[in-house]
Amino acid sequence: MPDGIDRDREAAWALLCEWVNADALRRHCRAVEVAMRAYAGELGEDEDLWGCVGLLHDFDWERHPTLGQHPTDGEPFLAEAGYSDAFRRAVLSHADHSGVPRESSLEHHLFACDELSGFLHACGLVRPTGLDGITPKSVKKKLKDKRFAANVNRDDVRNGAEEIGRSLDDHIAFVAAALLPVSEELGLPTG
Repeated sequence: MPDGIDRDREAAWALLCEWVNADALRRHCRAVEVAMRAYAGELGEDEDLWGCVGLLHDFDWERHPTLGQHPTDGEPFLAEAGYSDAFRRAVLSHADHSGVPRESSLEHHLFACDELSGFLHACGLVRPTGLDGITPKSVKKKLKDKRFAANVNRDDVRNGAEEIGRSLDDHIAFVAAALLPVSEELGLPTG
């Protein structure tokens, strides 16, 4: 059973706001939270735990903005705040460069939701209707354009779907549907 703080959304949001000033990064973390909660609900997992892991997965990026630092240099701060070993391990595992292999469903889903949430956000920003009506076909077309959202790792998007045992089309559709109701909060056009 996860520790109480692991499931405390209010505490997670306060920590995120303490560490992250950029609205864009806060929106990204919120998007990953929403996608993680949706998957947890579908799988019968702990939505609060999965959501908080999603919310805090990049909490240290502004202070540790290199792959050599993030998220390994942020992990001790999560420990100090009282987050469990399993929570911190999930955060570490979302980054291949951390050397922490993904083992649990939580870890695999965090990896799968991270890059795709960012990519879908970018797709929504360039559409007058945001995520409303977006299709896996149109998202996959954008994935082929390496100049569009160039910082998104396309291999991570594809591998993430594979890791959770879903087709890329299904994964895109699922995450897009999860994000649609919070489009305004994410700064996306709302058709």
